[in-house]
Amino acid sequence: MLNKVVLIGRLTKDVDLKFLPGSGVAVANFSIAVDRSFKKEGQQDVDFIPITVWNKQAESASKYIHKGSLVGISGRLQISSYEAKDGTKRYRTDVVADEVQFLDSKGDSNSQSPSESKNTNAESTSAVEDDDIPF
Repeated sequence: MLNKVVLIGRLTKDVDLKFLPGSGVAVANFSIAVDRSFKKEGQQDVDFIPITVWNKQAESASKYIHKGSLVGISGRLQISSYEAKDGTKRYRTDVVADEVQFLDSKGDSNSQSPSESKNTNAESTSAVEDDDIPF
């Protein structure tokens, strides 16, 4: 049997990182917004999917991704149930992530993207002639 989920979406809020009492195991929770592949009455429908990440990946997620970050998630569905205050049985569906890929970062405006940090001084680049290219 197979229980595999692959999603790409943007974080709806910052990662909530906690450590379990006693064991100190890290667990991170966040939600991502994922567009549906069809439009309804001219509007794109969006699903908000809760994600749970454990251990070192939870700590990395907390450190490197924030609200608005684009992430790729690979994991499994986990359905749990509980009894609400009014006595009704409720169900919750989460994705427990095995892998979180940081696809971009909506970091501070002070931080530079990798392409910006490679060469910030345009005068230091030299022009390349077609004859200089080895192919």
